[in-house]
Amino acid sequence: MPKQEPTLNQIRHREYARDETWITEFLKEAQVGHIATRADNQPYITPTLFWYSPEQHEIYFHSNIAGHVRSNAESHPEVCFETSQIGKLLPSNLALEFSLQYKSVIAFGEVRVVEDDADKEKFLYGLIEKYFPGMVPGEHYRPITAKELKRTSVYAISIEKWSGKDHWHDQADQGDEWPPLGEEWFD
Repeated sequence: MPKQEPTLNQIRHREYARDETWITEFLKEAQVGHIATRADNQPYITPTLFWYSPEQHEIYFHSNIAGHVRSNAESHPEVCFETSQIGKLLPSNLALEFSLQYKSVIAFGEVRVVEDDADKEKFLYGLIEKYFPGMVPGEHYRPITAKELKRTSVYAISIEKWSGKDHWHDQADQGDEWPPLGEEWFD
């Protein structure tokens, strides 16, 4: 049987694929996510802080009340989310084997603007708790005000499918058909 080329949204190297438990744990620790939206045929990527809720199986983030993200989300709810951790560069003695250490999650779904103020507040506090665990509103900082909620768009990405990859090798593949690299190329 001939080898099939990978299709869109299919992991090419299955050995790097991770399960839902790994993905959930990675999302707890990952710092910056990238949301890909579109305005008609123009893609638009936004880096953002985010919070994943396992109970709702949604990713939350926020922006200003007006702007590209809000306009794009209202016009075209289909989005892609990415977050990753990058390690060291991995040299090889073969040009096509140069690599790098990375861990990543990609999610596909639909985004919606959260309208209910109680939900907006809940999701914003979840976001703060992720990045500043243990800080308590009303004790360590002034709680969110109604005026601030009116100036803030909170978004929920309902995840339809996702994948996680972990490619954290100590060294890139090396070939026998070329002289080996010297130790000065490796950490």
